[in-house]
Amino acid sequence: MNTLFDKIWDAHVVQNVEDGPTQLYIDRLYCHEVTSPQAFEGMRSRGLQCLRPDHIFCMPDHNTPTHDQDAPIEDPVSKKQVDTLAKNASDFGLAHFGMMDKRNGIIHVVGPERGLSLPGMTIVCGDSHTSTHGAMGAVAFGIGTSEVEMVMASQCILQQKPKSMRISINGQLGKGVTAKDVALYLMSKLTTSGATGYFVEYAGDVVKNLTMEGRLTLCNLSIEMGARGGFIAPDETTFEYIKGREYAPKGEDWDKAIAYWKTLKSGEDAVFDRELEFDGADIEPMVTYGTNPGMGMGIGDSIPTIDTVPESSRASYMKSLGYMGFEPGDQLLGKKVDYVFLGACTNGRIEDFRAFASIVKGRKKADGLVAWLVPGSWMVDEQIREEGLDKVLEDAGFAIRQPGCSACLAMNDDKIPAGKLSVSTSNRNFEGRQGPGSRTVLASPLVAAAAAVTGVITDPREFL
Repeated sequence: MNTLFDKIWDAHVVQNVEDGPTQLYIDRLYCHEVTSPQAFEGMRSRGLQCLRPDHIFCMPDHNTPTHDQDAPIEDPVSKKQVDTLAKNASDFGLAHFGMMDKRNGIIHVVGPERGLSLPGMTIVCGDSHTSTHGAMGAVAFGIGTSEVEMVMASQCILQQKPKSMRISINGQLGKGVTAKDVALYLMSKLTTSGATGYFVEYAGDVVKNLTMEGRLTLCNLSIEMGARGGFIAPDETTFEYIKGREYAPKGEDWDKAIAYWKTLKSGEDAVFDRELEFDGADIEPMVTYGTNPGMGMGIGDSIPTIDTVPESSRASYMKSLGYMGFEPGDQLLGKKVDYVFLGACTNGRIEDFRAFASIVKGRKKADGLVAWLVPGSWMVDEQIREEGLDKVLEDAGFAIRQPGCSACLAMNDDKIPAGKLSVSTSNRNFEGRQGPGSRTVLASPLVAAAAAVTGVITDPREFL
């Protein structure tokens, strides 16, 4: 019996090239300002138009400032990329959610919340964290700029079919443990290359009980295990989330869609190339201590000592700790924090702001600490204000910035200065990822909030 991945993939095969890749039909292409300019130039130089312009949606997110968005962008490179996307979308007749448009935000937050990303779809974007949309029950993956051009021109892509893996997480999560901790835990077990060559289906009680927003966080981080993508079979939680959203099917189309979506699951006897099982009870709030997302541990644990590291990896391990300013055997609890970042396509949704606010309520931001709280979209910003979370956060000394990728990556104004330690809800802690010389500890919104009010890395369970 086929896996769900097989079902969706096979339904989109246009043709199989003998001894070559599969020609796969793509339902949705998302374009942002960084990986699309050369694709549009390629189309122009060949005199081509987009085959299915109504299936392509464009929005800037990486370079957008998170303050004064109604003023011209000061950085010339960022301004050029954002302006070029607007012109390209106009020239090619594509939907464009520009800065200050109420539909703008981080592309991987906007797609699901607007009902553009739907179960059973194939979804691509020139961005590795396209795997986020897999939470909707879609096959979603990042592609390169030449492939963006291929999809624009033909609505198809040439791809080798990945292998299938199922990761089941059963039991229940403990207090203060979030979807972000689940993802960081899986990476600490599998390493950043443990799922290379696979498309991962997440299953089990823990996954079933995650909210839609938690599922989006989990799927977002699939790429950090080396996977081609990750997804979750759609269920009532998915259908409830999609219902009534702007681009979701309506009326009779909704009934038809639901009937189809309910068939989207792996068969009881589906065979995966690899199966892994974990127990939710083994997961606690997580932090990273190194310079890749797989270097993670429970918040109360100590950094592994050098004798526990394979000999071939010891030099890079020590280099990583040297960059972070940590020693083998150190604990991170109590380490001074300079910056806290809540946001990114990993944790910039309303649920993440609720979690953060639940800890800072009635407390004050630590003296001298800089906190950037960045909604993933204008819709999230609106929800924050409707729910009164803005008041809770402001009373505690925090300000809410405007939507964008912000301090996830050093492509806009929100850069962590060299040497400063940041507790970040984003997805990558590579050297210089948040700014040249910056040091990043990846964590959940709860861990970020606990650090923001204490000024040091703190177990959030103390506040729950």
